[in-house]
Amino acid sequence: MRLRGPITVERRVRWAHASSQRILARLGIRYHVAGTPPTHGLVVCNHLSYLDVLILSAVMPCFFVAKMEISGWPLFGKAARNVGTIFLDRSSQESATSVAEQMTERFKLPIPVLLFPEGTSTDGSQVLRFHSRLIDPATSTGTPITTAAVRYLIEDGTPERELCWYGGASFAPHLLKVLGVAGFSAKVRFGESRVYTDRRVAADTTHAEVTTMREQLQLSIEQ
Repeated sequence: MRLRGPITVERRVRWAHASSQRILARLGIRYHVAGTPPTHGLVVCNHLSYLDVLILSAVMPCFFVAKMEISGWPLFGKAARNVGTIFLDRSSQESATSVAEQMTERFKLPIPVLLFPEGTSTDGSQVLRFHSRLIDPATSTGTPITTAAVRYLIEDGTPERELCWYGGASFAPHLLKVLGVAGFSAKVRFGESRVYTDRRVAADTTHAEVTTMREQLQLSIEQ
């Protein structure tokens, strides 16, 4: 897919969407979607690994909000910058204000902004409490919020946590381990879009929804 004409941030993210689908196909990583991916607004999702970004980008065009450190990663940082990722310096209030302003502008586009409100990736044993600060741009503007849940399935029954990147795990060794796992897929479930007026209520309600959807995905795997 070549980009012709003016290369807008919207066109870049649609290019990333198509590219992610091709990359997953070449790697033999399958993904299954339940529910309807949104076309605008804010999406809040649990976070297990850098794999989530590739999977969710393949499922739908979307802008990601990510920690500032990722912008400096070799290869991945440049790719993230090129497709309009919004970077947050978690130690800076000024950065948080800037990110909120950028999110508000992106809400005007026909592409959703995706946020991992746990603030970190986990081993999947639980969905951590959602931080409400970056949910505020949506509640302050009446922007719809959609929940999403991701779960991984390894065909030989290996626990999901073997694909999760969390704690102090080094990136390169973990990536090599993931590439060596034969036969795994991702399951993504979307909830309904809702408008909230209070950011803490939105954070708590969407957290409960994502937790429930994770449980539903596990049940669908076991059946």
